[in-house]
Amino acid sequence: MKKIIILSLFLCLSCQQAKTITESQEATFGIVIHGGAGTILRANMTSETEAAYRKVLAEAIQVGHSILKNGGSSQEAVEKTIHVMENSPLFNAGKGAVLTADETIELDASFMHGATLDAGAISGVKTIKHPISAAIKVMEDSPHVMLSGAGADAFAASQGLEIVEPEYFLTERRINSLKRVKEAEAKEKKISSLEKEYVSQQRYGTVGCVALDLEGNLAAGTSTGGMTNKKWNRIGDAPIIGAGTYANNATCAISATGWGEFFIRSVVAHDISALMEYKGLSIQEAAHTVIHDKVGSLGGDGGVVGIDHRGNVAMEMNTPGMYRAHMDAVGSLNVKIYKDE
Repeated sequence: MKKIIILSLFLCLSCQQAKTITESQEATFGIVIHGGAGTILRANMTSETEAAYRKVLAEAIQVGHSILKNGGSSQEAVEKTIHVMENSPLFNAGKGAVLTADETIELDASFMHGATLDAGAISGVKTIKHPISAAIKVMEDSPHVMLSGAGADAFAASQGLEIVEPEYFLTERRINSLKRVKEAEAKEKKISSLEKEYVSQQRYGTVGCVALDLEGNLAAGTSTGGMTNKKWNRIGDAPIIGAGTYANNATCAISATGWGEFFIRSVVAHDISALMEYKGLSIQEAAHTVIHDKVGSLGGDGGVVGIDHRGNVAMEMNTPGMYRAHMDAVGSLNVKIYKDE
């Protein structure tokens, strides 16, 4: 009889321990953001510029973290966090987006919900103040996954999203960037190595956010102006589900930034999830494999941020730097720019 009682007590304690562990896991949340990857070197960064980037990254991620801490959804956290970066002229998204060869703005964005695998995306829009919100509206209030161009602009307006004149997005910095890229392009093979490096940098600046909420739901979003001097309505990886954005509660949420053509060909965001699901890799192992062994071997560069269903994170790049930040359930804030931080 004593043995039965002891065994019963042991089983009860074990059940309570298991319950406590489960509750602890369920209570985990976190958020990770990026503001683009590329040739970001200390030698080329003034202390004022570096401080400005760190300040906006911190402000953006704290908005999302506050939402998650107070029981808000990962979807809301991703959307509101990206709003902050879309409002900042420092990044290539929303206000301050890069210009096309025709000196116009063409914005792309995508969002994916990990619980349902629902997704939405927009591409080539010119009047939507917050493209990430339009991508979410496509997911929620249309039968489609992706809308483009004038149709996407019209859809956003019909949904009551804030619409602005195209001039709202223009900044002197991006106008000058386009001018320099065109001048370097015109010189063709005569351009210096410094100018070539400058041209290559114009691919970057995309913003993204991934989050895990208290309900255990993952979400990912990405927003960008694309590539400086892009022609023929070029579309990169940012609005393409599986390439620039992916979320699945069974594995992870991923947002990518970099040379989009290579990220499309490598189906980067989904491939990281697949390596976790089918091979049992950790999010860090999967991200490293895809960014270095796959994208890198093709000649592409850039990076990703990711968070898995347990709150583990990855901030992987094969470039000298990536604007990025992470906050966990405890509230620890890590803002980084350079690869060696």
